[in-house]
Amino acid sequence: MNIELDCRGLLCPLPVIKLAKAVPTVAVGETVTVLADDPAAAVDIPAWCRMRSQELVEAAEKRYVVRRVS
Repeated sequence: MNIELDCRGLLCPLPVIKLAKAVPTVAVGETVTVLADDPAAAVDIPAWCRMRSQELVEAAEKRYVVRRVS
């Protein structure tokens, strides 16, 4: 199951908080897609992935795809 979170209109860290809550709900290997238009998300989401050892598959055009790896 892959999940898509529509976080457009939310300011950081809310998209990151929603991502952090969603990742444990998907199986390892599946993805969570975050739609976020706050410019800070371009920094915060990749940083969260590095800190939590999750894979940032794609980051483009206000769309971030994160794969659960652990």
